Amino acid sequence: MAQNKTVKTEHSVTNFINAIDNEARQADCFELNSLISNQTGLSSKMWGSAIVGYASYHYKYESGHEGDAPLVGFASRTNALVLYLAVDFATKKDLLQKIGKHKLGKSCVYIKQLADVNINVLRLMITDSVAYLKNKYIG
Repeated sequence: MAQNKTVKTEHSVTNFINAIDNEARQADCFELNSLISNQTGLSSKMWGSAIVGYASYHYKYESGHEGDAPLVGFASRTNALVLYLAVDFATKKDLLQKIGKHKLGKSCVYIKQLADVNINVLRLMITDSVAYLKNKYIG
């Protein structure tokens, strides 16, 4: 079975964020890193070369595919900040209606900047997503 390409590394989160060439995005990433760490009590690690992740869980799908992933994470992409959350948790649909400007992927929420979203709603999304994944995969 193929190995996951995105795995936890020892690269520096601070160096990764400092290398972002957009100062506003860089500031948002530092703020998001702090917000997630404070909200979850978890420290950040680099996953691959471009994802900042917090803790991890081991998943195994019915197909037999399995691997490790961060409980929550984010990345800075060209056009957006990407928030990696659980695909489905009980409050997700309701919170997405309250969070502010965003686009949605399967398990990702895309935002242009932190100023576009309600930070208190974001905190709830992070907490609920982490709790869901811990309950489902860690027990």
